[in-house]
Amino acid sequence: MTTTVTAPSVRRRSAADRVGWIAALWAASYGVVHLVWVVTGSGFPFGTNLGDPASPLRAITPGAGAPVFAGVLLVTAVVLVTMAGPAATRLRGVTRAAAAAWCGLVAAGFVVLVPTMSVLAILGYAPALIIGAPFGWPEQVDYGRIFNWAIANQVWSLAGGALVGAATVTFLRRTRGACASCGRAPGVSPAHRLDRAARWAVGVSVAVPLVYAVTRFAWLFGIPLALSGEELRELRAGGGQWAGAALGAFAVVGAVLSVGLVARWGEVFPRWIPVLRGRRVPVPLAVVPATTVALALLSAGVGILVSDMGLTALREQDWFILPMALWPMWGVALGFATSAYATRRRGTCRSCGQEA
Repeated sequence: MTTTVTAPSVRRRSAADRVGWIAALWAASYGVVHLVWVVTGSGFPFGTNLGDPASPLRAITPGAGAPVFAGVLLVTAVVLVTMAGPAATRLRGVTRAAAAAWCGLVAAGFVVLVPTMSVLAILGYAPALIIGAPFGWPEQVDYGRIFNWAIANQVWSLAGGALVGAATVTFLRRTRGACASCGRAPGVSPAHRLDRAARWAVGVSVAVPLVYAVTRFAWLFGIPLALSGEELRELRAGGGQWAGAALGAFAVVGAVLSVGLVARWGEVFPRWIPVLRGRRVPVPLAVVPATTVALALLSAGVGILVSDMGLTALREQDWFILPMALWPMWGVALGFATSAYATRRRGTCRSCGQEA
């Protein structure tokens, strides 16, 4: 059954109308920055300069990486401008597919391959660092090593990859005659049956972090789960069990919040929350953090799996790697559940006027 509606005579501009231009600006400006690194021979923050054994790009040298990044980014900027401009609707067939495929691969590269586990670690440790900073806890934390130039570039790459991905989706919508904002075709609002799949995705998004949390809490109580007794003693000697417990707590909170993507309290604030009780939960309040975590999980999980440590652990069937080996699945599941949540709550599109 379909519902036909009349589109408004004056179409409202939306974020979808600007995302392609913003993504093009990101690609062009970052490409120029890489050109500067090519000319100066310094500043390239990835590959061998980063020195992170968990980075998929760890073997790339600045001399090879900087010009390749510059070329890819500048070409992407040109493609994005074409995709965002009025000529985009005339792209058909192979040309349309090639433009979307190029930008899709670039988006995936900057989301999955460029960031490392450091981004996810910062998200995990952030609550403890923010709460403990006024009290001098955790002790001996060098914030200069946590919030540095290399990490800033990884965050910038992650954000840019997400922008390019969003611009690609918008382009595909426009070129098939759908609304760039909501993806619905003019005059027709198809029924979405994502709820059942979303519940399975949320189930994965709850199970995986709980598996991770159980191992970290076990270390806190001296239980050598997924570790040998000697490895656990070394960990506890350095106080690492407390950091693990903090990450475990963050994982539990994430698991609980994931349930909100399919539960009523994820749409309306529950009664026990002062001031906000009974009010509708703003969609960005749920979608933005969940999407950020999903992207960080995906990049961190891939980085762990292709690292020397991860490859060795998989080869030797070391159970220590299991919770982290599941991160890519967690990221994909959380991303799907978040997309389904956003689709369910989109309501009447402010751009095209169609109803859900």
